[in-house]
Amino acid sequence: MPAFKSGTAADQRFNVNLSILFTELPLLERPAAAAAAGFTAVELWWPWVDSPTPEQSELDALKQAIEDAGVQLTGLNFYAGQLPGPDRGALSIPGEESVKFHANIDVAADFAQSLGCKALNALYGNRVEGVDPAEQDELALENLVLAARAADRIGAILLIETLNKPESPLYPLVTAPAGIEIVDKVNEATGLGNAKFLMDLYHLSMNGEDLPSVIEQYAAKTGHVQIADNPGRGAPGTGSLPLEDLLDQLKKAGYEGWVGLEYKPGDRPSAESFEWLPAAARAAR
Repeated sequence: MPAFKSGTAADQRFNVNLSILFTELPLLERPAAAAAAGFTAVELWWPWVDSPTPEQSELDALKQAIEDAGVQLTGLNFYAGQLPGPDRGALSIPGEESVKFHANIDVAADFAQSLGCKALNALYGNRVEGVDPAEQDELALENLVLAARAADRIGAILLIETLNKPESPLYPLVTAPAGIEIVDKVNEATGLGNAKFLMDLYHLSMNGEDLPSVIEQYAAKTGHVQIADNPGRGAPGTGSLPLEDLLDQLKKAGYEGWVGLEYKPGDRPSAESFEWLPAAARAAR
């Protein structure tokens, strides 16, 4: 039985994160699998974890797979290191990692533009032992300004994401206010106004935040929403988060953007993890 009522679900625009769902398939087969499950929109973490600047042939192959599947790419991460894995971004890490992020900015923006993708997510990066946090924050702002300008060049927004402290203990942005503070700093530095908050309800709930209050305060600054249930980071209905009510509240607060499905399918094929969502509500309108 669907966990979401058809009426509620029909009010949302869902996309599937192909970096956490359908990972039992090769990357190039995932867009078609999402389409076969009834979805018309997808998002991705940076797929080439070892390379911020992959060969053009690799970029072209993924673009072709997305186009052939008939799905829209609605979100893309900039290079973020080994994700999933030990890394949580590269842009605040002095040395090789921030150099890689810098090299990736235009590659990611150009790829997004080639597919009409209008949202680019920049993960902040972990704190590094022995490095002054203020130095990391200064580097981060420099790189985020460059990323915001690249996003603006293609008519996109730049997303700043809050993670959770239990799973990302070295990541400094583990409250909604911390994420919003960076959003405001980037917008102040660029004057572009295209930096937005990525409100991940799973991460915020893992931090013990008051989700209705976060939505009330920050919906207007939110550019993207991601969901998974808690505990377990599984599909809606596998945990105890009132995700349907929270998405209703977001809608009433004026949020009209995408809701990214960024959950783990569990010990079953990803295609079987969508029974919570009525089939008629999967295609974005």
